Amino acid sequence: MHRYRSHTCGALRESDVGQTARLSGWCHRIRDHGGVLFIDLRDHYGMTQCVIDPDSPAFKLAETARSEWVIRVDGKVRKRPAGTENPELPTGMIEVYITDMEVLGPADELPMPVFGDQEYPEETRLKYRYLDLRREKLHNNIMKRGAIIDSLRNRMKSSGFFEFTTPILTASSPEGARDFLVPSRIHPGKFYALPQAPQQFKQLIMMSGFDRYFQIAPCFRDEDPRADRLPGEFYQLDVEMSFVTQEDIFQTMEPVIRDTFKEFADGKPVTDVFPRIPYFEAMLKYGSDKPDLRNPLVIADVSEVFEREDVTFNAFKNVIKSGGVVRAIPATGAAAQPRSFFDKLNDWARTEGAPGLGYIVFEEEGGQIQAKGPIAKFIPEEAQAIIREKAGIKAGDAVFFSAGPEDKAALLAGKARVRIGDELSLSNKDQFAFCWIVDFPQYEWNEDEKKIDFSHNPFSMGNMDHDAFMALDPNDKDKILKITAFQYDMVCNGYEMASGSIRNHRPDRMVKAFEIAGYGEREVMERFGGMYRAFQYGAPPHGGMAAGVDRIVMLLCGAQNLREITLFPMNQKAEDLLLGAPSEATPKQLRELHIRTNLPEK
Repeated sequence: MHRYRSHTCGALRESDVGQTARLSGWCHRIRDHGGVLFIDLRDHYGMTQCVIDPDSPAFKLAETARSEWVIRVDGKVRKRPAGTENPELPTGMIEVYITDMEVLGPADELPMPVFGDQEYPEETRLKYRYLDLRREKLHNNIMKRGAIIDSLRNRMKSSGFFEFTTPILTASSPEGARDFLVPSRIHPGKFYALPQAPQQFKQLIMMSGFDRYFQIAPCFRDEDPRADRLPGEFYQLDVEMSFVTQEDIFQTMEPVIRDTFKEFADGKPVTDVFPRIPYFEAMLKYGSDKPDLRNPLVIADVSEVFEREDVTFNAFKNVIKSGGVVRAIPATGAAAQPRSFFDKLNDWARTEGAPGLGYIVFEEEGGQIQAKGPIAKFIPEEAQAIIREKAGIKAGDAVFFSAGPEDKAALLAGKARVRIGDELSLSNKDQFAFCWIVDFPQYEWNEDEKKIDFSHNPFSMGNMDHDAFMALDPNDKDKILKITAFQYDMVCNGYEMASGSIRNHRPDRMVKAFEIAGYGEREVMERFGGMYRAFQYGAPPHGGMAAGVDRIVMLLCGAQNLREITLFPMNQKAEDLLLGAPSEATPKQLRELHIRTNLPEK
């Protein structure tokens, strides 16, 4: 018999009754039933109930066992007594009567229990992550993560992609976040950067004549942590293709993501054909470029209503005169809600920096629709009818308003749409609702620095004739800010799942694109010289995308935080509590790197 086990703790069945088995694992739970000990023995594969009584020569040793001790047991497999079976456990029809036992690894008193699903402080869970990972839910999440990645990888290979690996030590790139820098010992005063994404490398792979690249790529960004973004590092399904249009990428990648979700969705519906929603339409209808389409509410622009002479609500009229807009957010069935529902939403809007949410409630009285609410009296019936038509409102519904500069009004309306949908339980949460957001603006205005910036990927191709683009005046702000690009995001349930673009593969156009954003040709050469030179020698039209592996797994596991699907995450302060990173370097290490620290005063 094997030194440690003849079977795993998830293997024994009724067909094994009568056999002698050897199991090794952790004592998950120990129960004393009047002198008879029951030990639930757990390993990676499952759990087996083991039982021992004073007649066994191993009984005295078994009495010393405690939770999470690692033990080996030998014993007879027998059928559980009638009425004690556990149909929820694969091994629930049998138990092992222990005849011999060995302690392989005793455990100290636990800082947190493994048995049960109790919530424990994040600091404890991360410091003792190896204990946390033994817990069933988290353990299963990690295994599901691996299966999801296998599925993605297999689907990519079956679609004709080849898996490449790209360097980790590289040069800094403007991906929109801070780099992690690595000092060079050999080149004093110079630094490598950990890649925020393999963007330049995957494009260079296309320059090198390869056709379909993918990688489960580690990416590093020195960003503040959020529930849906881990500090430090994350993984993405990175993709690039040559000689493709935007539509080719959609047709190739949509089935990969959709079918992976269907495989692991546990029967929840998944969108079959992802709708394509232009960016500006998404911002109008949903107040977000990451719309949650499980929510049926659609925002409408009603600015023209408040421009009418017979409408006398001056607060909104003044907003429009100053160049702002008024957006209407429908609230289906809200007329039946108590006054406190409306007051709470108004209070919430104030916490978002708005003066409140004006609203109208529409009720049917005597066969006529009657409008009620604080601003109803300022809006005559004809104007109310226009609002109802635009916002899809009927009797029994209400409508809320967000007014202000277009970007701020859209943002508040989008947040209100989500909140109203949740408060009224309008969203069908038991599904995965996908879409593509397309036609992003290529540039945006940086109000802080009073300059034009790239709004998305700086290497994207603008949706504009080549000669017309090359003739653009970099100072023509109005024209430049209207340019859309072949840039797209894949969105699911309010999360950005993937982002990509068709790339700007013409070197002269690349210089022009960066010139508009304030970079000179010399700076382009210094920062992107490798790619710029490659473009000079025959660059194929190409494009790609990157899908967030961590977010995909989070959604499919039903987790609310990426720490629930990651083996060894950092805490909210970007600290590894388990191994103690970041840590101070020794004076010798700093001397070798020619670095002197200049710490802030405490």
